[in-house]
Order: sequence, then structure tokens, then C-alpha cells
Amino acid sequence: MSDVVNDVDVSGQRRIEVLAELAPGVVDDVLRLIGEAAAADGQPAVSEQGRLQLKGRRAGVRHVLLRDLDKKLIGYGQLEDSDPVEAPAGELVVHPDARGRGHGRALGSALLHESGKRLRVWAHGGHPAARHLAQVLGLSLFRELRQMRRPLAGLDLPDPVLPEDVTVRAFRPGEDDAAWLAVNAEAFAHHPEQGSLTQRDLDDRKAADWFDPDGFFLAERGGELVGFHWTKIHAAEELGEVYVLGVRPGTQGGGLGKALTTIGLRHLAAKGLPTAMLYVDADNIPAVRVYERLGFLTHETDLMYRTES
Repeated sequence: MSDVVNDVDVSGQRRIEVLAELAPGVVDDVLRLIGEAAAADGQPAVSEQGRLQLKGRRAGVRHVLLRDLDKKLIGYGQLEDSDPVEAPAGELVVHPDARGRGHGRALGSALLHESGKRLRVWAHGGHPAARHLAQVLGLSLFRELRQMRRPLAGLDLPDPVLPEDVTVRAFRPGEDDAAWLAVNAEAFAHHPEQGSLTQRDLDDRKAADWFDPDGFFLAERGGELVGFHWTKIHAAEELGEVYVLGVRPGTQGGGLGKALTTIGLRHLAAKGLPTAMLYVDADNIPAVRVYERLGFLTHETDLMYRTES
């Protein structure tokens, strides 16, 4: 595929362009669009990973720009085709002022075309309009991701009990990167988005304003990494997040996950944050029950749809 494909929509209402890489000014335009849509919808339609992938050329990533006839950017879609097994994953957003005119369907159709009619697409927040668009595009629901929250004020959790010979320390940027990436890949081998993180993905996050190694906890046994809890602070929303929590296969069942969760929640509470949040797949019943016992309740739901295969 060439780097640029121009396609004037047959309705004459829009222009769609597919790019392998965005110019810096276009990145700013897309981020502005995502932000303005998020202000109206309550959450971004493009994930953190998708926003990070706006900058620079990324293997398997394509950007779909939708402009009106005045060349104003009114819609954006992203397709990531890096998983060797799963269908390409997409996200899309239309500016609130331009909705109800078929632009979402045009973006979705462009993603379907670019994916070879083999597509997974997220509907963050599960809004009715997104569900309707999925039906129009012939997509079926197959994944439900829950955002759960609990208050941190007056946090009263028992002291964390670590398995024998396990110690916990803070992440050391540069020194711990390779070991963490390896254990993350093992812990999330079943999870295509998280388990496939690369050094570049980690570097992107380390460069973010929110990154704090003191809130990135590593559990070791005999100098070997066996688990971790990476917390994140959303300062503007006053939210603390159980960002990534993982335990190395073969070391589950000893209470390490629960202990790491408690350590992270206490860290977030000590920062004065009123609320903690996390994401968990709805079909991961054991994890959902653990978080419910820790006082988490479902706040909202992201839905993923896909073509029948």
C-alpha cells in the first residue's frame, strides 16, 4: 500500500485520506478533535495507545482523515494491523458538530476497506450511537471492557502480605525496561494490546507527563521479577489508576496480585486522590470478583465489535 491514498466520497460531502504517517500539524489537529469530542462524550473515543501512535511512523498503523469540503478535519480513524492472529483493530471519532450526516459510517466503511473486511473496532463508553453504527457496518459484539472505580478517602485495607522471599521496590527507568517487558509479555500473553508492548511503547509512556517511577512497583524473588503494579495519576480528573497489574505465570495463587494491588492503592491514597479506577474484561470473572471485594464497582463499559469470521 502506498503512503497516501486519496478517496473523494461519492456523496460529495467529504474527503477521506489514508496515511501511513501524520505531519506534526495534523497530529495537533487530530488531538484537538479527540479532545473536543471527549468533552462532549465524557471520554476519549481514541485510546491512550491510539493517541501515542499518532506521532511518527508505526508498523501496521494507518490513519484515516475525514475532512469536509472546506478541508476542515471533522473525523479521524485509526487502524492497527500488528497482531499476527487477530483482525486489525480500529477506533474512530467524528466531531460533535458534524455528527448525524453519515460521516461515522463513511469512516467505519473506510476502516473496513483498509482492513480487508476483517475488523475489530472499539466503542468507548458504549454509547447508543456507536452501537447503532456497529450494527450498520455489520459488526457483532464480542468483548466488554469494564471501567471500575472505588473511593480512596478513608481507605481501610489490610496490610499487604507478600509471598515468602518476595520484596517490592520502585521501577528504575532504563535498568528495568527489558525485564519488565519480558514479564509483561508473559503475564499478558492472552491480551493482544497489553502483551505486545515494545520498548518504543514503554519509552512513549516514560516520556509522558504523568509517568512517575515511584508509583511503578516491581516484585522480585531472588533478584528475578515476578510481578508488578504500575499506577497512573490523571491529575485533571483527580483519579488514580491501577494502570497495569501483572503476575508472572507460575507465581499466581500466592496472594501476590492482591498484595501488589493494595500497595498501589495505598500509594494513590497517600497522594490525596479521592478515587481509584481500573479496567478489566467483563469475562475475567475471577479478577472482577477480586476487585469487587476490594470495593470497586462498575462505572462504565467499553465495547468491542468485530466482523464475523
